[in-house]
Amino acid sequence: MLIFLWRRNQLLVWDPITGDRHHLDVPPGFDNEETMISGAVLRAAGVPHRFQVVLVGNSGIHHSQAVASVYSSDTGVWSNLVSTLLPANDPDVLTMVYHDMCSVMVGNSLYWFLIGNFCGILEFNLDRQSLSVIHVPVDVDVNTCSITVIRAEGGGLGFLFLSDYCVQAWKWKTDCDGVASWVLERTVALDKLLSMNSEEGSQSPRILGFAEDNNVVLLWTFIGVFKVQFESLQFKKLLESYRFYCWFHYYPFEGVYTAGTKHYISIVWDAEMDYLLSVLPFCMLRIGPLMSTCRN
Repeated sequence: MLIFLWRRNQLLVWDPITGDRHHLDVPPGFDNEETMISGAVLRAAGVPHRFQVVLVGNSGIHHSQAVASVYSSDTGVWSNLVSTLLPANDPDVLTMVYHDMCSVMVGNSLYWFLIGNFCGILEFNLDRQSLSVIHVPVDVDVNTCSITVIRAEGGGLGFLFLSDYCVQAWKWKTDCDGVASWVLERTVALDKLLSMNSEEGSQSPRILGFAEDNNVVLLWTFIGVFKVQFESLQFKKLLESYRFYCWFHYYPFEGVYTAGTKHYISIVWDAEMDYLLSVLPFCMLRIGPLMSTCRN
């Protein structure tokens, strides 16, 4: 996990299972006072103590550009900043990384949603160490809808757009002429899929997170928290809604489950950290196989 300690202007790389921690100073070039910064931690397979951190944020006049830098545990230093201009529809409104959702890795690129005066997707290509912006064909109001980048069906980049009880699954496709564009792959009515009476709910469903290794979306609804695999339309109810709150922030943590081994995480307080980490035992959920089948 990557945690931003904004008061100390540091990053904490933390494995909640093993307890391993690494503190990193935020590199120059990131304005953390007025805009959000986000990032991702990448670990080498089979080598737990080797990792990379990709940090993204805003810079420039009116925060008109996105910047990124990469930290390597092998060298112990940050790379030079790379940047890209952000489209500006309204110069008085900032464009920022949507920090309610974690980054998603598709291929060898990391993706984040951008919100503010422009709604789109920020891409960081790990091979080229470059940033680019992809427009999206929907208008996102984070107060009334939820959105997350996903790995699309069959591979490639995609995103889910949830407004009220309707979920749209979009995929970035390239045609025979080499022109890339968004294609609406599927529309799902959540109230029908999850057998909900939408008139009974005082709040619309919200996307809590996306578990990319299992391609599973975590959803809060007024009848409970569900994990849903939108390719197969299989789902499973995890918890009653009163135990989760849609306005909190959740981090979908995936790890290897060893049979016969139990992992418990309780409330954690670190005097060096800026926040109380309320990681409760019931939040550690084993994803496992999806048990319920889709309903037509």
